[in-house]
Amino acid sequence: MTHQNHSFDTRSVHVGEEPEFLDGSKNEVVSPIFLSSTFARKEVKNHGQFEYSRSGNPTRFALEKRYASLEQTEYGLGFASGLAAEATLLFTLLKPGDNIIGFDDLYGGTKRLFKQWKDNYDITISLVDAAQPHLVEAAIQPGTKLIWLESPTNPLLKVCDIAAISEIAHRHNVLVIVDNTFLSPYFQNPTVLGADIVVHSVTKYITGHSDVVGGAIMLNDKSLYEKIKFNQNALGAIPSPFDCYLVLRGLKTLSLRMEKHQSNAFAIAEYLENHPKVERVYYPGLKSHPQYELSLKQAKGFGGMVSFEIKGGEKEAVQFLECLELFTLAESLGGVESLIEHPALMTHSSITKKEREQAGIKDSLIRVSVGVEDKTDLINDLEQAFRQI
Repeated sequence: MTHQNHSFDTRSVHVGEEPEFLDGSKNEVVSPIFLSSTFARKEVKNHGQFEYSRSGNPTRFALEKRYASLEQTEYGLGFASGLAAEATLLFTLLKPGDNIIGFDDLYGGTKRLFKQWKDNYDITISLVDAAQPHLVEAAIQPGTKLIWLESPTNPLLKVCDIAAISEIAHRHNVLVIVDNTFLSPYFQNPTVLGADIVVHSVTKYITGHSDVVGGAIMLNDKSLYEKIKFNQNALGAIPSPFDCYLVLRGLKTLSLRMEKHQSNAFAIAEYLENHPKVERVYYPGLKSHPQYELSLKQAKGFGGMVSFEIKGGEKEAVQFLECLELFTLAESLGGVESLIEHPALMTHSSITKKEREQAGIKDSLIRVSVGVEDKTDLINDLEQAFRQI
């Protein structure tokens, strides 16, 4: 059964784990964890579908089928982390002298990776406000090979017009890569909008339980897929079979979790927008967000991430964060528990203060990954922390 015509909810449960009923075997409802590092063969010159687990593993194969199905692409590839996936893309697609155009508000780890490539491999990086497509086109130069987007971005939740930028890029024979981590495949499918490659930190919403580090790449182009898959094997940055099993399990509830994340995030964003100790709120689901209409057009939801600027500065932000009781002060996002953090001191501390200021990341900025707890309990926790500053 291909499940091509089934809904997202059905595909997230079944794709990759279909019973086959072959000679009474392969009829398990849940994909087994194939821990074997190597696979036997009957013939010297024929290794069958699987040979060595770095090259391919049945549990990972099941997960990669599901990745492709949920992002509505032909191919999916699993990696040991989101940054492992990103590094493999750079290794595969770039050569010395090439140029990358990136959204100016990218995850700090991605910017750190770009800087390493720039310093060591003679790559140039052009960061622009991709919320304005004409600035992306203006930045294209003869050596531009990739346009790297997040939508929404991390941590300012900017939204860019993926379809418009993809059209511009393809006129110049440039590939478009979209980090779709914040919305997940449930709320947004960038390749449907024209992007060439989608990348995820699987650690976040796809797994959803803060117990796996992983990454994924999804795409339609067979030639690109084969090149990336070759380097997936050559570099060996693969997820373990047990991690693949956990991700398969987590994906079964992705739609349920994303709906709850979103409803809670919307309630908290509205609460924060009306709070006297809050300077500004960033959430694409608020009508005050500058790309609210674009979000309605290109995505099926707004996600569970909210950022806001507290009145004051770093002192007030730190004091507020350390007074919270229900929110967990921690990096990462997308788990069922609510996490909160200070980008300038935590997730984006690897980039310079000047770079943060240029991107609009202030010392008063706080980023919230809204979990699936009761929204009233979450708001009460925020309120008691506000009262202490």
